[in-house]
Amino acid sequence: MSGPLVVLVGPMGVGKSTVGQLLAERVGVGYRDTDDDIVAEQGRSIAEIFVDEGEEAFRAIEKLAVRRALGEHDGVLALGGGAILDADTRGLLAGRRVVYLAMDVEEAVRRTGLGVARPLLAVNPRKRWRELMDARRPLYESVATVVVTTDGRTPEEVGQIALDALELKEA
Repeated sequence: MSGPLVVLVGPMGVGKSTVGQLLAERVGVGYRDTDDDIVAEQGRSIAEIFVDEGEEAFRAIEKLAVRRALGEHDGVLALGGGAILDADTRGLLAGRRVVYLAMDVEEAVRRTGLGVARPLLAVNPRKRWRELMDARRPLYESVATVVVTTDGRTPEEVGQIALDALELKEA
């Protein structure tokens, strides 16, 4: 199957971008983030898209960005936290090396402060994060080849666990 060597999924703030860049360096491939693609293509932040057009419009934009990246990119690809909500996207991830980076709510609070530039967490962030994860966790798990818990681990440790689990060789 052509496409990315590894796809990273997981909630906002889990470290997909940081771990993805480390993985790409370690295996000698390029790195790409669909959130970055969307921002570049739209000329505005994801938060602005949510405010201006709503979540449904953003998800349609995201779906196209993910499909394009899965077809074009052959390195490490990080998807936005909600990309797995789309059934077609989950279908496109079937048979690929997908790493689900997981964390608990306390780790999310520590890392992101829950709410800054996170439109889905604007009101009662801890409760909303738990609700989002209750809905999304089974979807992340359904597409994952490997699950790596990031709580209390450095990005380097998380990357090494993912490399070992996927049996990928360093460049």
